[in-house]
Formats: sequence, C-alpha cells, structure tokens
Amino acid sequence: MAQQTAETVGVLLRDVRSHRGWTQGQLASELGTSQSAVARMEQGKQNLSLKMIQRIEDILGQRIVNIGAPKMTHLRVEGGHRLSGAVDVNTSKNAGVALLCASLINRGTTTLRNLARIEEVNRIVEVLTSIGVECTWLPSEDGEQARDLLIRRPATLNLDGMDVEAARRTRSVIMLLGPLLDERSEYRLPYAGGCDLGTRTVEPHMQALREFGLAVEATAGFYTVRAPEADRADRTFVLTERGDTVTENAIMAAAHREGVTVIRNASPNYMVQDLCFYLEALGVTIDGVGTTTLRIRGKARIDADIDYWPSEDPIEAMSLITAAIVTNSEVTVRRVPIEFMEIELATLATMGQKLAISGEYMARNGHTRLVDVTTLPSELHAPTDKIHPMPFPGLNIDNLPFFAVIAANATGQTMIHDWVYENRAIYLTELNRLGAHVQLLDPHRIYVNGPTKWRAAEVGCPPALRPAACILLAMLAARGTSELRNIYVIERGYQDLAERLNSIGAKIEYFQD
Repeated sequence: MAQQTAETVGVLLRDVRSHRGWTQGQLASELGTSQSAVARMEQGKQNLSLKMIQRIEDILGQRIVNIGAPKMTHLRVEGGHRLSGAVDVNTSKNAGVALLCASLINRGTTTLRNLARIEEVNRIVEVLTSIGVECTWLPSEDGEQARDLLIRRPATLNLDGMDVEAARRTRSVIMLLGPLLDERSEYRLPYAGGCDLGTRTVEPHMQALREFGLAVEATAGFYTVRAPEADRADRTFVLTERGDTVTENAIMAAAHREGVTVIRNASPNYMVQDLCFYLEALGVTIDGVGTTTLRIRGKARIDADIDYWPSEDPIEAMSLITAAIVTNSEVTVRRVPIEFMEIELATLATMGQKLAISGEYMARNGHTRLVDVTTLPSELHAPTDKIHPMPFPGLNIDNLPFFAVIAANATGQTMIHDWVYENRAIYLTELNRLGAHVQLLDPHRIYVNGPTKWRAAEVGCPPALRPAACILLAMLAARGTSELRNIYVIERGYQDLAERLNSIGAKIEYFQD
C-alpha cells in the first residue's frame, strides 16, 4: 500500500474512533488485531493486508482504496497439493444467527461466545444495531479477531430505524418475526434475501405464527406485521413443513408466551437444539429437544444475564472433510458434532473412504457430542444407491452438495438427488469447468461420473453458498492455478475459509482487480 494511502487510512481511523468514542483497544477488537497495530495504523506506519482493508472498510462504511466503483474479491488457488495437519471446526453459522434473533427476547445481557464472524452474522448484527440493540465485540485475549459478542436490547426497540439494506441481504431477517411477536402493535419488516435457491416460500413461517394470532401482509417490498393480543392460552399445532427456521420462529414466539405450546412435526436439527438450550438457560421450559414434538412453557418476561457457547457447525465440518478427501490427504478435523454427521460419515464409508474417529467429548454448550475425524488416503467407488438428503437424523440438506465433489473422485456413476431446492443441482454442473463429468437430469438430480482428472480453470462463484464452496474445494485438487471470482457468498457463510485451508497446506490467496 502507498504511504499516502496508509496515512489517509490512519486519519480516517482516528476520526471514526473519535466519533464513536472508542479506545484504540476497542477498535482493535472490532478489527481483530492488537492495540499496538491500531496505533501504527493511525500513524500510517502499518502494512495492511487485503482482509484487514476489507474489515476497515466495513467499519468505516466506505471504500478506502481505489475510491470508485465497488470492487469484488476473488480467490486464486494453486491446486494439486496434499493437505496435512489438523483444523478445528468453527461454531455453527445457523445456530449463531438464530441466537442473535433470540437475544431480543431477553431483557438482560446475552453474551454469545466464539461466534462465527461471517457476513450473515454481520448483517444481522447491523440490523440489531440499527433498531437500538447494543452489540459489542469483546476483545480477545490472544489478539485475534474478537469472537465474543455482548448483546443488550433497549426497553423499546426502534423498529422504524431498521437498516433495510442489511435486512434485505439476508434471509434470516424473517426469523425476527417470532422474537418480535408482540413487540409493537404494527411494524414493517423488509422482504428476506439470501441465497438464490429458487422458490423458498415464507408461507410455512406465516402458518406457524398465525397460530399465535400474528397477522402479516406483504406489500411493496415489506411485510406489514400486526401483533396479536397477549394471552396465556395453551395451543397445539402441526408445522406443514419441518423446516429449521420455521421451527425456530415458532419456538421463539412460544418462548415469551406464558401458556404451553406444543409444536408437532418440529425440526430437531442442530441449530434448533442450540436455540432450545439457550432458551432453557433463560428459564423457558422445553420438553422433547431433539425430537419432532416440542412442549414449551414460555415466560411473559425474560430478564437474565447469560453466557452461551453455540456448538460446532456440521456443515463446516463436512466442508473440511471434503477438502481432505478430494486431495486424498490425511487431515484431522477436530470438534466434529458427531450426532449430526453420522449418516454422512456412514455414506463415506460405503464409498470406501477410510476414517479414524476419536472418542466422544462434550461441546462447550454442555449438550452436543463432539469427535475428531481423521481422513486417510483412500480409493473411492460410487455408492450402489443415490445420495439424497432427509430431515434430521438423515443426511443434512446442506451437506449434500459436497458429495458431488467427493463422487467426482470416485470410480463409477453416482446420482445426487437434491429434492428440496429447485436450482442448486444446476449450480453443481459448474464443476465441469474443472474437469468433472456432471450430467444434469432435471432441476433436482445430477449424475456424477468419476474418477475426475481435475484441471485448473477460472470460474464465477455461483449465487448459492454450498455449491460455491464445492467449487473452491475442487480447485484444491486441480493442478495449476484456478481463480474463483466474486466470493461474497462464501464469506457470507464461512469465516476465513481460505486461511484455514491454508493452515493445513492449501495455497490460496485473495485478490481484487
């Protein structure tokens, strides 16, 4: 970076720190660096990486390098290298987002520990901050990026001040309906955004919340929400769709109603369980956690100071395991939530993948069982039956795309049946640019023919998180230099995925042009 630019950054940082009343230590916490590094930045004497520049731009809310049209961030991957070593699984993205929304139910202070610092979390934090919620990243002891978030809501939320742009960039905003059930007699919520995965109707959410008397009308890019009258009624209902976020919305609505709510056909998936464990710690009584029938006795007012550790992410665990398999490497993936990975690991075993699995130990939330999984170089063959997802305890829908990359390394033909999403199977055909043989049968089914002789290529990132990650993982196996362009969708769901893959031997760098 030119000295003039570094000095300009220093002036901007000093100005924004002064305006917000932050110490250098607080700014260091936001940036995930040390106080001494911030002091050097403010003096214009610190070399800044691309990732640090991006973090500074997020805080400043403006571009600081090459002012003009926003630039996209890309990845350059030197493939064909074996990986080795060990890597830890981060906490769950989906659980973290649900817990951020659920924190609105608590009038006390919620501290979420070791939260994933991803774009999806950033957007929800922006939304919460815009409606008056105090969200403070606490400094880390090791000087790394802050991961503990302190959340304290005001007595009255400023729903009219909601950051509409941030809300529209995440589908998770729909999950505010449950926590805000009777916050105000009427308010507006922006339409939900997120991945482009075809028609993902919000009607199941509406059906569930109508059971509490909530009225929602869609008009001109917003949902107009009318709150129900408070009651202590008992209610029992069946979800028409066993969706994770639908179940979470219904749970959060029930948590601050004093009556007993019975939810049938509920999702028992990992993020739902984490939400239940958090609410139980707040004093909400929930029977049936981990089953499809939940019995919830809520509380009209919850005011507690709580520390909560979300559990590890089974989808990230599958991503890291896939990276090891596709490069035929011996890698230990630590802190794998085994309860939510058993079908995936069993399916890999039927394909000939050798795995060493440690004994079980407990996650920091005190409930989730973890193991360490070591991949061993293996000769893979196609499974005898198709690979398809099912609601928990079946193969996770978000883990299904990784089997397309793995099947491309296996001898024979594998059918992947993605029956949930209309468009996602289509995006997996982008693996063909890297030498795979993926045949699209219809919007939900593909044949993958292997083994693949991977080759380097330039590929545009699909607008769906897991297929985008699959292309990056395939690039690890492709000899030569590949480029994955416009990686925002990956940043939305993974924290520093490229750096963490580099820690076990990958060669990936960020760049802009």
